[in-house]
Amino acid sequence: MRTYQHKQRGTLIIVVLLATSLVLTIVGFYSDRRLLWVVPTLLLAGWLFNSLAIEITGGKLRWSFGPGLIRKRIALAEITSVKIVRTNVLEGWGIHLSRFGWLYNVSGFDAVAITLRSGKRFALGTDEPQVLAVELGKTIQKN
Repeated sequence: MRTYQHKQRGTLIIVVLLATSLVLTIVGFYSDRRLLWVVPTLLLAGWLFNSLAIEITGGKLRWSFGPGLIRKRIALAEITSVKIVRTNVLEGWGIHLSRFGWLYNVSGFDAVAITLRSGKRFALGTDEPQVLAVELGKTIQKN
């Protein structure tokens, strides 16, 4: 049974990568053609990170970026705590280490920090942190 499903668009990531690709294409054609090799890499990154989908279903928390090539999942029974947090511009967007452990996000500064039984921590960026935290909190109460 699916209890939660949400997809957040990475509008800022898409706009920045497309604008940068356009600028590099123009500069590359008129000045330095070596810049053109970067454009496919930026477009690929835009495709891979255009959204972040989060789902709670079948006893698992699952999240995936864009078309789903980059995805993770954990058993809900492994979660010991959840907390709504705010990231900052220095922590950026995408996948990287942060003060909350691994951070997975595509837009904005709202996230839900999650701690596992093993002590590992990570955070999921979302534009509806209260809803996600409540749904995850329900699973903690059951365990």
